[in-house]
Amino acid sequence: MRVERCFGFVDLCGFTAFTERHGDEHTVVVLANFRTRLREIAARRGVRLAKWLGDGAMLSSADVEATVAMVLEVASGADSEAVPLQIRGGLAHGAVIMFEGDDYIGRATNVASRLCDVAAPGQVLGTREVASLAPRWVAASEPIPYPVQGFDRPLEACRLEVGIAAVTVTDPQCGLRLPEVTGLATRFGSDGSVHRFCSTACALAWEQGEIRRVGA
Repeated sequence: MRVERCFGFVDLCGFTAFTERHGDEHTVVVLANFRTRLREIAARRGVRLAKWLGDGAMLSSADVEATVAMVLEVASGADSEAVPLQIRGGLAHGAVIMFEGDDYIGRATNVASRLCDVAAPGQVLGTREVASLAPRWVAASEPIPYPVQGFDRPLEACRLEVGIAAVTVTDPQCGLRLPEVTGLATRFGSDGSVHRFCSTACALAWEQGEIRRVGA
């Protein structure tokens, strides 16, 4: 069956060197923290964790904005005490074949994986199409050709990151610091305060938490 999906690949940078320096036990804790964070973000944003890949993961969703937001959120939360490694990511969108119900075969999957491979630590790369469909708060560079293994010609990709602006707001749910642009989801606190969110998914998650806090 052929379906349209956006794919994201994320990868912990320097994982092998980290293991050599800190040992298997510490590394397992970091990997567990990383996977716990991915599960939480995926559940909130409605993105599927399609496959674990050792020190990385493959993500898929019919919603391009949700997939881009998840990869950028994951990358922005790196270099913390829980996950003290930078994260890189690659994104692509397109028609693929769903194989045996739990795997995807197609160019978009391969492109996203290869872009993740060539991304620098802390960098997220996406195809031109993904960049055009990303949330408004995402800034994209001009397409840059990247030579990648398995492709005869370089792949054009844009560097994706949270936009920079003179006026910014912080999403109280995911913690992303966003440029104040039109289209941000808005919610009001019980005290009348105004909050801006990167997505409706984060707004709803925060709203549910606010209802529980007020009702407690």
